[in-house]
Amino acid sequence: MTTGSLHSGRSNRSACGDRSRVAETSQSTLRLQIAVFALVAASFANIYITQPVLPVLQQEFAASTSRVAWTVGAVVLGITLANLPFGALADRLPVRPIICVSALAVSATGLFCASTDRLAALIAARFLQGLFIPGLTTCLAAYLAKILPADRLNVVMGTYVSATVLGGLAGRLLGGWLHPPLHWRYAFLSAALLLLAAAANAMFNLPSLPRAPARVKHAAVGYLPLIRRLDLLRIYLAGAGSFFIFSSIFNTLPFRLAAPPFSFSTERITLLYLVYLVGVFMGPAAGRLSNRWGSGPTLTVGTVLLGISVLVTLLPSSGAVLIGLLGLSAGFFTTHAAAVGALNRRLSGNQGRANALYVLFYYAGGWIGITLCGLVYGRFLWNGVVIPCLPMLAMPLLAGLSEWRRGAGKPLSSTG
Repeated sequence: MTTGSLHSGRSNRSACGDRSRVAETSQSTLRLQIAVFALVAASFANIYITQPVLPVLQQEFAASTSRVAWTVGAVVLGITLANLPFGALADRLPVRPIICVSALAVSATGLFCASTDRLAALIAARFLQGLFIPGLTTCLAAYLAKILPADRLNVVMGTYVSATVLGGLAGRLLGGWLHPPLHWRYAFLSAALLLLAAAANAMFNLPSLPRAPARVKHAAVGYLPLIRRLDLLRIYLAGAGSFFIFSSIFNTLPFRLAAPPFSFSTERITLLYLVYLVGVFMGPAAGRLSNRWGSGPTLTVGTVLLGISVLVTLLPSSGAVLIGLLGLSAGFFTTHAAAVGALNRRLSGNQGRANALYVLFYYAGGWIGITLCGLVYGRFLWNGVVIPCLPMLAMPLLAGLSEWRRGAGKPLSSTG
């Protein structure tokens, strides 16, 4: 056998080996993406189950608007409080046991929600659900930030955001459309079963994270150094301001549309939440725009669209409300995906704590918005919802302009 044929044989075997490894990597990546998407979507389905049936709950429990709004607000408050502890756990423990315990807790409390006939017990159980949801979302976001290469992070985080969109939409459809509104309890049962199935799939398909020695020093960094970094703080506040607006509008929307001049049925109100599908496309698109133009311009454009859309909802027309909600969804998910991408691109370690802080600010903004606007709607109606939202636009706008001035840079150290 000649030397040339030996080289040719080795080259062919090497090429075959490379193709085999590429195929194996592609299959592994696809399984990972499916597992992540399913788990995030199933987790978010549990958050917003009661949102489209708030007027139904108000009648069933003979309660005020602000009190039944707590069936959503309690979950958001639980998520807000639990993010920092779970962020610390994400930097220290493997992701699979965290997911297992959290999924069991959220599913069990969901089954309790389906069986209770007391509003106070329902709200308390919803709060417990919120306490464990970060074990499924925040920890997973930190896991993705650790295992994915930097050049793919924006797009993958956009896909992660798309999963939150479909999950939030699924929960609303379960509560107000797929099951009859008066049988909203069955929605909790369906959501619990979906979450258990998604968690079981994740347990088999999420690889274990190797502990790199280089990350040990990052694990010692606390939350205060991450908050003191002004570039990160602006991003945290951007998430808080944008979610304040988004959650206030969508959580108060059923009360407005159920009343004159709209007088929509619960099923029709629920169908309007299909505008959430805009976020499925805007999440990845915002990631690609951030890669091409930078996070600053993307954040700024998303905020401007968000503000215009809020003003459009003031018009007393169902067509204007629909257009406003479409623009609101597009603007919000663009802003959210750009902010998450900008945050993780600036980190070289402590992704768990940094993402936990983002989600803490994000859900704190949402909880404040839901609580405040639930109170003021009873007295000032829709104007009372829109007016507090307008100043909140300053947070993502300032973050976008600041990122724009700084330009697209390399990831920075998490300690500054």
